[in-house]
Amino acid sequence: MHVHDILAAIPLERTSATPLFRQLYLQLKEAILAGGIAPSARLPATRELGRLLGVSRQTVLAAYEQLMAEGYLEGAVGKGTFVSASLPAAAKAKTSDAEAAPPLVRPLSARGEAMAAAMARVRHHEGPLRTFRISMPGLDLFPFEIWRKLEARHWRRRQVPLGYGGPAGHAPLRELLCAYLRASRGVHCVPEQIVITTGSQQALYLLAQLLLAPGEGVWLESPGYQGALAPFAVAGARICPVPVDAEGMMVAYAAQRYPDARLVFATPSHQLPLGVTMSLARRLELLRWAQAKRAWIVEDDYDSEYRYTGPPLASLQSLDRSGCVIYVGTLSKVLFPGLRLGYIVAPPALAEPLARAKAVVDRHSPIVPQAVLADFIQEGHFARHIRRTRDAYGERRIVMLEAIQARMQGALACGPSDAGLDLCVGVTNGMREAEAAARAGAEGVDVRPLSYYTNPAAGPDCAVPPGLLLGFSAFTPAQIRAGIGRLEQAIC
Repeated sequence: MHVHDILAAIPLERTSATPLFRQLYLQLKEAILAGGIAPSARLPATRELGRLLGVSRQTVLAAYEQLMAEGYLEGAVGKGTFVSASLPAAAKAKTSDAEAAPPLVRPLSARGEAMAAAMARVRHHEGPLRTFRISMPGLDLFPFEIWRKLEARHWRRRQVPLGYGGPAGHAPLRELLCAYLRASRGVHCVPEQIVITTGSQQALYLLAQLLLAPGEGVWLESPGYQGALAPFAVAGARICPVPVDAEGMMVAYAAQRYPDARLVFATPSHQLPLGVTMSLARRLELLRWAQAKRAWIVEDDYDSEYRYTGPPLASLQSLDRSGCVIYVGTLSKVLFPGLRLGYIVAPPALAEPLARAKAVVDRHSPIVPQAVLADFIQEGHFARHIRRTRDAYGERRIVMLEAIQARMQGALACGPSDAGLDLCVGVTNGMREAEAAARAGAEGVDVRPLSYYTNPAAGPDCAVPPGLLLGFSAFTPAQIRAGIGRLEQAIC
């Protein structure tokens, strides 16, 4: 087909929101790339093409200029406009769509396949908030107006450096977190040991990449936090599922079956999903094993601020005398998940390599939220917020326990409830777990079956009775009572 005929057939939508020059530019580019207009072909002058298409010369000129800037066209005053001679000739077009070659898809690397699939089993929060969404802080209790004013003050005074920062994080925040962790959790640290991360998920990814060679073993609680499985699997680690009983991770079981493991991931203060706390005997047993084997322990202390039957327990790290415990925390459960700030308290020799690895991933976490959080802590808002939410969550926990006792005795049995944001309940009326979860969902109640937390590689030793996990922290007492009413209708 002649160039003149190709151009005359260009469709332009006069009522489209896309400007005419942009439409013409796109159509010409596609014709050149498809081979309809060959390299070195001469295009009409701007006035001629404008008359042909019924548009202004300025429209054609703008399209030509864009195509020249991108290298599709070339020309000079008095010589005309040509398709760039340096462009390779397009492959001959197929005679029909049926004969067209499928798009070329290049396979991912083995590492890429592992990374793309690692979080496939992890269920993320989606849709509007419904009772009883798990692990969700009470956003109705957060002082957003105070946070807004602190952030506005930083922008107004330009107190925050707007260039690049250090990969370990905002220095004032690291100092304040260090003081807070020493006072509240008994953590032994100095600010130089703290690395600020983009949530605890990034912390686990960095640790897995730095500390594990492919094939090395990792103890993981089963049932346990599924988000922890992904970074260790991506690192090529050998996953070693460990059952949990009333005293927490069964250390003797793991030591016998996986004696050569390189790393332990543990949640001693509050196990997800069973809610148990690791006993002192188990903690000391785990520390002795790690010291003897020169293994690492990653302590995930994800919601330790919320203990309702006494003061928060001291961290496992506070008992460590050999430098084997790496303490990981998050601010998502205390403040709000969208903040995406977590931290690592690393043994001194590991802190600098972690900071350098953090720089590879994302240079550093956003500085402004870190600076606002530092002010939030320093001016006392953080401590007040924890006290306020601990009191409110304690009330909400009691309301849930009383509502289950009053309305669902015989159908649900409550597990440990002295800490955390969620309550584990056993399904005791003979209903299958999957059916109970499906019926609850149909009644508008968001629950998580305990089987979701079981490691896919775990054997029968890690099996748990049918049960559900219910979150209470994000809901008012009235919402909790109404939600238990709908749950009663669903499974009783």
